[in-house]
Amino acid sequence: PCVGLANLLQGLSFNIRYYSKHNYRQAECLGNNINHPKCRILDCSGSRCTQRIVPPGSILPWRCFSCKEETKILSKRKRNTSITTSELLYKNLLKSEQEHWNDISARYKATTKRIKKKLEELHNKYTFSLGSPRIRFGDNVYFKEDGCIFLSKAGDGKGFLFIILFSTEELGFSNAFIRRIRISPGQSYMAVGLKSENSEEATCIILKLGNFPHVEKVIPNVFSFEWATSDVLYYTSQKNLKCQNVFMTTLTNPKHTKLVYTEQDARFFVDVHCTKDGRFLTINSNSKTTSEVWLVDCKHPFKVPALVQARTKGVIYHIEHRNDELYILTTYGEPAEYKLMKAPVASSGMENWQLVYALEKKTKLVDLEMFSDRCIMFLKNAGHLYLDVLSFISHSVQSIKLPAWACEFELESHPKHTTGTCYFQLTSPVQPPKRFAYSFKENNLIEQAVQEVPIIANYHTTRLLAKSKDETLVPITVFNNTNSKELHRKPLLVHVYGAYGIDLNMTFKEEKLMLIEEGWILAYCHVRGGGELGLSWHKDGCQHNKLKGLQDLKACIVLLHELGFSQPKYTALTAASAGGILAGALCNTDPELIRAVVLQAPFVDVLSTMMKTHLPLTTEELEEWGNPLADEKCMKYIKSYCPYQNIKPQHYPSVFITAYENDQRIPLTGVLRYVQKLRKAALDHASTSKKGNWIPNITLDIQANGSHCDSSWEDSLNE
Repeated sequence: PCVGLANLLQGLSFNIRYYSKHNYRQAECLGNNINHPKCRILDCSGSRCTQRIVPPGSILPWRCFSCKEETKILSKRKRNTSITTSELLYKNLLKSEQEHWNDISARYKATTKRIKKKLEELHNKYTFSLGSPRIRFGDNVYFKEDGCIFLSKAGDGKGFLFIILFSTEELGFSNAFIRRIRISPGQSYMAVGLKSENSEEATCIILKLGNFPHVEKVIPNVFSFEWATSDVLYYTSQKNLKCQNVFMTTLTNPKHTKLVYTEQDARFFVDVHCTKDGRFLTINSNSKTTSEVWLVDCKHPFKVPALVQARTKGVIYHIEHRNDELYILTTYGEPAEYKLMKAPVASSGMENWQLVYALEKKTKLVDLEMFSDRCIMFLKNAGHLYLDVLSFISHSVQSIKLPAWACEFELESHPKHTTGTCYFQLTSPVQPPKRFAYSFKENNLIEQAVQEVPIIANYHTTRLLAKSKDETLVPITVFNNTNSKELHRKPLLVHVYGAYGIDLNMTFKEEKLMLIEEGWILAYCHVRGGGELGLSWHKDGCQHNKLKGLQDLKACIVLLHELGFSQPKYTALTAASAGGILAGALCNTDPELIRAVVLQAPFVDVLSTMMKTHLPLTTEELEEWGNPLADEKCMKYIKSYCPYQNIKPQHYPSVFITAYENDQRIPLTGVLRYVQKLRKAALDHASTSKKGNWIPNITLDIQANGSHCDSSWEDSLNE
């Protein structure tokens, strides 16, 4: 167990006792003990912006606020006193890799210093635009920023008052961060999901709001949670990366907690969700290909949940509600892409589902927002973003084009489904998030200028289509500096993922903008196995189709070079997690296309992992990779592309890998084996090569802290 998380729970228990005993000023907000220099407000009320220090817990005029965590408390891990031979070898190998890393990294101190300074400048320049989406309740707006939760509300005069409600640093744990916030319908309680950077299990902290906010309850090992009523919370428990139990807890008399649902199939993962109108809470049990939903009536939260439709193999569905009808987002029917259907609440079986809206071919449904008389579909097609606004009154569909630079949506929360405006953010790898709103009344798109985030204009966005081996057209999104000349001489960074039907991450990153400013070209290859062109795009790149993703990646890089975007000796490839399969496979099949590879927590030993049934994710991963233990053809197919299995003595690009000691998804042992085998192959080739004995740099950076999840800004900066 993570001792850091245990200490966090202990600290929270202390806070429950502490805040129940102390006076108004101390109980006003959980952030009142933060060191003052770490909380700053940027006052732009005058002709120029000035920074001034304010005491946490103060009520502030709404302008821009930054609360930055500047200290890091490392968790201590318990060590077993009896060390076996294998553990000793493992420990020595870790030590050897650390020494190698220290030797390598020492050569780059000047470069590191320059890059770090530049990234900090960009972060400080755009940090005020990077706040999380707002949770709106009338004039009250809740949001999180750098470990703090704030309430912005209308003041007596012009502008807004600004109240700090909660801070992780007040608890003494800057290595914990906020993953989820849910406000109860009456705004009497707030549930906060806190997660340690060293573990994927989160803790739910329930705060009683009002004039004297305080911690009411602490629930460990929680994944998702939603309010059914103002004082009844449903949540899922997480153990060994699995969520299979749903609990209900009440916060008023009589206080109690009980189990309401258990999933028996290890392939399925359970979470909870609340419909937009707050009428129902849904218990969703999903595998990679199949789902089942149970309804909790929020007017009668203690009743037994009702089944919407029994799970049917290959059918995925999700539920929304409007006017006593269920709106069902589902893959049911042909083609096997998402459609919007509806059925009466009282007779919700599949035989009663009626088609309302169907997606166009090769279109990805990113998200859906339900309103009282409209539904907004957030869509992506070949990299372009747009909205489809569906009217339930006129039964018409209106398409709204979004700015060409936009690559990602992020929705803001709107508890009132009767609102006349839909708020969301648009972003790209090199464009900080900008807020937009779609007004139903005006029937147009409005750019929100509150934070005055400029549209960065020093880059081109180019969208290409590469022809793969089977002539399938594969989208590529390319960014380059408008001032760059002779692009064939510029360095190129290629990004790939291609798994689980998940899109490449194209949200804003300071390091991407820095590379653009320094003349780099960035290319994002939307290969099969990902979800950029809908569910069929994923299906065409998983299980026995996995090699298609590799063929797509090769075609993308070849096209980029043919069009004059860099050349092999200036090309680097980057991937994370399951994206490491395609990146590692390309190193084996076509190493001459790239000069360097950067991998973060890479999945590089598919065959061995999928044959270890004791690992927590193996069973649910069968639908993505296949079952090599039950199917010999599947075993041979996985072996044909598995990066570890296909390492051979040949010329390899230089490889830099970041891995994490506490990673529950990608065990460090597999990464270590891959690095050792890759180094040996490179050395064997160099010793027999007629072209000389050039040996690529193969470097492994093992992070003692962190896991397979998102990290804080400070940890990202250090990496």
